[in-house]
Amino acid sequence: MLKFILIVTLMVADLQQTQQAYRDQLQYQTVEQGRLNPRLAAAWGAPALAGRDYLLMAPASGKGVTLRFIHEPDSGNYRPMKTEGWNALEILVQDPDALAQRLRGSAFEIIGEPAYLTEQRNIRAFQALGPHRELIYFTRVIDPSKSPFNLGTASTFVDGVFIMVVGGRNLGAMQAFYRERLQHTVSEPLPYRISVLSRAYGKPLDTLHSLALVTMPQPFLIELDQYPAAAEVRRHPPDTLPPGIAMVSFAVDSLAPLQSALLAVPLSVDDIPYGGARVGVIRGAAGELIEVVESAAAAPVATPRRP
Repeated sequence: MLKFILIVTLMVADLQQTQQAYRDQLQYQTVEQGRLNPRLAAAWGAPALAGRDYLLMAPASGKGVTLRFIHEPDSGNYRPMKTEGWNALEILVQDPDALAQRLRGSAFEIIGEPAYLTEQRNIRAFQALGPHRELIYFTRVIDPSKSPFNLGTASTFVDGVFIMVVGGRNLGAMQAFYRERLQHTVSEPLPYRISVLSRAYGKPLDTLHSLALVTMPQPFLIELDQYPAAAEVRRHPPDTLPPGIAMVSFAVDSLAPLQSALLAVPLSVDDIPYGGARVGVIRGAAGELIEVVESAAAAPVATPRRP
């Protein structure tokens, strides 16, 4: 049902700092900035965000997933991997080691050094926290043909998001939501060492955590991580979005199959990158917000501004 990822929405306390960090360190470029359309906020079930300052940024390649940053000074109880919901975005890069060196001493804090993630030494990645503690995996897929998933490679030094990670205390419920409610193929639980998750909960780095993978028709994945019982529900003021990585937007053919699950009445939105498409929001089993955008394939591509 979910065709591809369109936008990742993050709540940040300082838009100017965010813009500078993603521009200078990741070569992302500004697509649009302004104040949030009240119609869009209403479609999210978050009317209190109407008029909030926001910023859209995209990879230098001019393609791929757009990052939307919305001003929110209150971070609530958000801490990376300590609350349920969207907890990490994974971005394709050409050279993780060179990027890690560039990020040292910047607004990005490296919390996991570059390393191969598989015995085949086909995926090399590192992990960092962004300016507002957003968790990012920077990943190089060396030979896509050796991967069971069609994930591609980076076309620029830092390219776009290709995997989103959601964490929760009930992996079975998360699997059922994506398999049964959204009609996706979902793997069985896989034991995996996730060092950043082990560090967050004070566990040995060789601890095996359960995860499952949700496949999509285009080169994207959703990773479902089993979190310890100590993980909390992410709190936020009424009629707003959760702090941190707040929401992920996906293209769908139609909102009709999801009508009963929408948090608010769907509305058409003319803003970039919607192009008049109807928009709604549903909530996943771990509390993650999923924006569904109808007929998004017809919407204009978000093109970075040129000076």
